[in-house]
Parts: sequence; C-alpha cells; structure tokens
Amino acid sequence: MMNEIELSSLDLRYESYRMRDRAREARLLASVCERGILEPLEGVSVDAGHVLLNGFKRLRCARRLGLGTVPYVALCEDAAMGIVSLLRASNEHMLSILEQAGFVDELNAVHGMTLVQIAETLSRSKAWVSLRLGLIAQMSPSVREKLFSGAFPVYAYMYVLRPFMRINGAGREAVESLVLALSGKGLSVREIEMLARGYFHGSEELREQIRSGNVALPLKRLNHSMSRDEQCTPLEQAMLKDLDMARKYMQRVSAKSADIRLESAAFRAEAQLLLSGLLSHAEVFFQGVRQLYDRCGHL
Repeated sequence: MMNEIELSSLDLRYESYRMRDRAREARLLASVCERGILEPLEGVSVDAGHVLLNGFKRLRCARRLGLGTVPYVALCEDAAMGIVSLLRASNEHMLSILEQAGFVDELNAVHGMTLVQIAETLSRSKAWVSLRLGLIAQMSPSVREKLFSGAFPVYAYMYVLRPFMRINGAGREAVESLVLALSGKGLSVREIEMLARGYFHGSEELREQIRSGNVALPLKRLNHSMSRDEQCTPLEQAMLKDLDMARKYMQRVSAKSADIRLESAAFRAEAQLLLSGLLSHAEVFFQGVRQLYDRCGHL
C-alpha cells in the first residue's frame, strides 16, 4: 500500500549501491518540478524504519525542491527479501550489472545466502550469480566508489580495463591506480582505452605521467603514435611490436641479472646454456639493430 512518508524517516544505507547519473537526474528533476513524483519510492520496513532500495534519484530531486514528504511503498518487512524482489524486477527497474552485483554480494556477504541459494531464489543460473559476485570481488572500495558515483564510466571499466586484468595479468592495484588517476576528467571511452594501452604496455615515464593525472600530454603522444601505426604496413607494425618486446625484455633481464638470489645449481646450469646462445647471437643482433637505426635516422 502506498503512503506519504517524511524524507527524514528514510534509511539510506543502500544509496551507495545505486549508480549516479547526473544527466538523467537533471531530466528527472525537471519532470518532478513540473508534475511531481509520479512513481512511489520502494523499500522495506525494518525495525519500524523505512529502508530505501529504489528511488534515490527521486529522493534527491525531492530534497532539491524542498519537499518534505514522498510517496512510498514497502515491498516487505525483510531486507534480504526486499533485495530479492528488486533483483527479480531488475529489468523493470533497469538495474545495471554493477547494481545487481552489489545487491547479490549483499545477499551473500551480509545475509549469508550461498551462490546456489541466490540462484534458486532469483530463478537465475549459477553462472549469472557467480559473474556478479566475481565483479564485486575484483573491485577495491575506492574503485567501487568511483564507478557508483559516476566519476568513472562503467562501460570503460567493464570492457576496457577488466580485459587487461584477464589477458595481460594486470593486478587489481594497477587497475585501481588507473581508475583513480582518470576519474572525474570527463574522458571518452576511446581516450580511456588509449591511456590504458599506454599505461599497461608503455614506458614507466608514460605510466608516471598518467598516474599524476596530467593526461593531456600522454593523450597527445598516444594519438600521434596511433596515427603513425595506421600509416605502417602489417609487416612494419609487426616489426615495431618485436622491437618494443626486445626493448622490454632487455630492460627486464638487465635489472634482474644482478639479483644475488639467482644462485641455485639448477638455475646456473640452465642459465648458462641460455646465456651462451644469447651471447652467440649478440653481435649479429646488434649489427642488424644498428643498421636499421641508421636507415631510420636518415629518413
């Protein structure tokens, strides 16, 4: 049954579980100003209080307009079952996958429901539940806050950064530092993708520039690099990748070769064979590199 309740009586513990969308909220504000709140807010009645689950944008609009009361419907009297009701109607309420993930994690971590129980209660597959639990498990609190507050685009996180974690082995800390550095800068998904490629595949100097938050120069450099790549033939692009890999591994081997922990007999025996092969090719390798360098330098 719908009631009019005071704004001050609402428990907002789940506000951080819902995505912020400033543009959508601005349109809603104009509608509420003209026509009022047409759809009631939804929540659960717990300990004689009103715990809000759905309608946070309408709530914030009501506050901005100085309204004292809002229409409200209690879904049930149990927080877990209220979340289940919301998730079951997620298509109607247009919950994003991250919002779904946040509530699924709440059912698991706070209300003690197992993956199988959640799947059965929601009439979803175990894979559906597992995907959402995994999404939350991968996020640090600071990354979650940036995504849910709208400071970093969800699409860029889901389809640009997460693949780097799977394919390139980038750690959660590396992704977190990139999200924090790029949040709130109004970057497009394409710009974030360029910066991510530079961050995970580029030099330490480039990474430091990106971490500092001054992304204008890195973007300029990466744009210039991409435009040059587009002018190269497939053979030339492959050679550029080989040169970049050679540079990276030379730096890595040089840095690690002085490590005194490389001392076991098995390591020394295997390393001696590999190093012998490397040294036998060193003269030919550097002769070819110098010749290519001289040719490129005279273009």
